[in-house]
Amino acid sequence: MEFSGYRELWRTHGVMALLVSSLLARLPVLATMVPIAFLAKDLSGSFRWAGVVAGAYSVGMAIAGPLWSRAADRRGPRGVLLLTGIAWSVAQLGIAVLPAGWYRLMPLAALISGAFVPPVMQTLRAAWPRVVKGPALRTAYAVDATAQELLFIVGPMLGATAVSVASPRLGVLLAASMSALFIWWYALRQPKPLHRDHHGEVRLTARQLLWHRYRLPLILSFGLWVMAFNGISLGIVAFADEHGERLIAGIFEAVWAFGSLVGGAVAGALPGRRTSYLWRRAALVTAGMLLCVFATWSPVSLGVALTLSGLTLAPAIGALYERLGALTPDTVRTEVFGWMGSAAMGGAAIGAAVSGAVIESFGVRYVWLVAAVLAGVSMVLLLRVPAESPTESALPAGSLLGETA
Repeated sequence: MEFSGYRELWRTHGVMALLVSSLLARLPVLATMVPIAFLAKDLSGSFRWAGVVAGAYSVGMAIAGPLWSRAADRRGPRGVLLLTGIAWSVAQLGIAVLPAGWYRLMPLAALISGAFVPPVMQTLRAAWPRVVKGPALRTAYAVDATAQELLFIVGPMLGATAVSVASPRLGVLLAASMSALFIWWYALRQPKPLHRDHHGEVRLTARQLLWHRYRLPLILSFGLWVMAFNGISLGIVAFADEHGERLIAGIFEAVWAFGSLVGGAVAGALPGRRTSYLWRRAALVTAGMLLCVFATWSPVSLGVALTLSGLTLAPAIGALYERLGALTPDTVRTEVFGWMGSAAMGGAAIGAAVSGAVIESFGVRYVWLVAAVLAGVSMVLLLRVPAESPTESALPAGSLLGETA
């Protein structure tokens, strides 16, 4: 292990402010999910309606994410971030003050709110190659993936605390006010775009961007991973309910995230090698999920297996971010991460539905088997992705699927 990447990342001017501001800017979006779910349930009297509202929110994010990302590439991220940040806060405010008798409008309000989720994740991952190089770039993506795990712990916990201490409405209002402040700070931290010769610049269409021999497998693989992760989360809840100890669901999620945190921190300190193929990391993810299949005989064994499985997650996700960024021109890098986000939203929705059917038909342990199969498919998709990310200019003439070399 070596820590030159961490040292260089720490010393690079503006990097820490960019990272911290991005984390704070993403926090309100995660913190609002629990309050909105409880607000929908309180107003309608049904958790089924809460699921409809959550689904509408996800649809809005999946549709609008690539559009805002493309706009950030073409017009610059600062204006897009400020516009969407303000609009999202206003939409959240509208949800918070919605009268009880108007609860049927919540899916529409959630759809609009989801459509204005600021492209923080996309702009951050597009910005890393502009501000850091060499080992620090690999470390930046690893740190980013690791920090995301913290957000998934802190965000929902913050929202749940607001609901418990005050009310769902106050939780939504808190997220709206936090977003207005943090998005403004993050937008001001945006690095300047690389100098471009606009006269000779060729814009890629969405088809050219996605229908690519390397980028398409990367995006599909990420969607498969999220599908597996979401299914496992439901499997954890079902396992806890089956054992009559619902509290262990939170413990399992925590140890799974802790394993990912440790794995990401270690991956950021590892020296890069030409032979660091992404499919190998996907193979480790698959192995970790298979381990859980054989550990469901007791809570202790499954907790240990989840911790070991978690060690593989952040390193694989960080490597995928790095590879996708390196294989995408700077002019469309934000957009490609927007499409990756849409693949994640689709994967999350499918993963929850499939895992629910698997639990009812076969049993909890088979959720991890399905997740292992999905990870195995991603490993096959990633076999041809090069070990050392070439620049776009170095890609072969047949880089687009369907073209001849």
